[in-house]
Amino acid sequence: MATKEFPLTPQPVSPIETAHRRIATAIPVPESIPTLTRLRELEPRSMGGQPPILWHHGEGATICDPYGNRWIDFSSGVLVTACGHGHPEIVGAIRGMAGQGMYHAYCFPTQIRLKLIEAIQAVLPPPLARVFLLTTGSEAVECCIKLARTRGMALGGPRKSVLVTFSHAFHGRTLGAQLAGGIPALKTWIGDLDPRFVQVPFPDGFRQKDVSFAVFEQRLTELGVAPKDVCGVMSETFQGCNATLMPAEYAQALRRWCDAHGAVLIFDEVQAAFGRAGKWFGFQHLGVTPDLAACGKGISGGMPLAAVVGTEELMNLYGPGEMTSTHSANPICAAAALANLQVIHKHGLVDHAARIGPLLAEGVAAVARAAKGRIGAWNAVGLVAALQYTRPGTADPDPEPAWEFVRRAYERGVMLFAPVGVGGCAVKICPPLVIQEDMLREGLGVLEQIAAEII
Repeated sequence: MATKEFPLTPQPVSPIETAHRRIATAIPVPESIPTLTRLRELEPRSMGGQPPILWHHGEGATICDPYGNRWIDFSSGVLVTACGHGHPEIVGAIRGMAGQGMYHAYCFPTQIRLKLIEAIQAVLPPPLARVFLLTTGSEAVECCIKLARTRGMALGGPRKSVLVTFSHAFHGRTLGAQLAGGIPALKTWIGDLDPRFVQVPFPDGFRQKDVSFAVFEQRLTELGVAPKDVCGVMSETFQGCNATLMPAEYAQALRRWCDAHGAVLIFDEVQAAFGRAGKWFGFQHLGVTPDLAACGKGISGGMPLAAVVGTEELMNLYGPGEMTSTHSANPICAAAALANLQVIHKHGLVDHAARIGPLLAEGVAAVARAAKGRIGAWNAVGLVAALQYTRPGTADPDPEPAWEFVRRAYERGVMLFAPVGVGGCAVKICPPLVIQEDMLREGLGVLEQIAAEII
């Protein structure tokens, strides 16, 4: 995967003043350079990969720096701020819980924890019934792996511990999450890989043309994996490296396969859940319900909180005190998350994402057309989309134009995060769910102009 930094040399840009964007300085802002430089001096280099813009405050689907510049936010802080920035109800919930003097509780019972769990449980389709609150998406994924393996080995002994995941998958940065991931470059630090983590092709229709379920079974045979030894299968509902949903027919065949072989079906919904895909959970597009789902990002209103949701059987495998987390359901985070879910309900943001999603899809297609063959694949579902820059006529990643695309976007008042995915070639577009049509159109128009320039 390509890794680089955006330059810290201020570039003069044409002033911009629209209803939603304002660029009034050079970018990056000269006054911000000491802060940006000092961060690069003190933090690990890995923290230096995002656009060199000092985030200061935000409102709705816009983000501002301290110098008077304003961007349409097409990042949602990496798909987190579903209800936008500075939402008064979420801010009020954070202030209220802090003012109550309750800012940590470990696993001691709190009312706010119960209220949040009830709010999540209320939107779960059966047989999902229990909720375990954690801190990060990686932590939720690790918990899913643990539960799947625990159940598998209880049913079939030590051999029933193979976890099947998918090529190009990203499940997080911790050890188990990266073993489960499908990006080899992220695993080089591990050394000897655990042979009980295996990957099969993800049916994206682009890098894997054959999207039939037969490919899944054929690949397991090639790997020498007996179905009876599989404890679970885990997939992102749409892959984080793009925005491609697993085909519904494939997902339904996978559900039947897991049932037939006693394997746990897990969906990584860290990006997809709570409205991002135009439904409460992304897997609802597929006509199946998993046994476990890892959730994060859009659940929390911007605070560090994640969740595992699962069946009665799986969630009760461990007894009291055997599966905990220091900051599980931190009261301030729980209050923010509850307010976030209440705002999603109150303002119909799931339906809004579904309603405005086709506009994003149309805009992304227009951006791809403007690129005249430089963008090899583009996908959109709900309010998440991806543009993959590839070498013309191939699926080979071409990261340089993707990075240039992001640079020109933030110079013109549209905030994107750095390219991700296979070879660092994918530009993700994921505005807050509160974005309105006029703002979405304006931002997409800017991106279409940029795509036409980078050819």
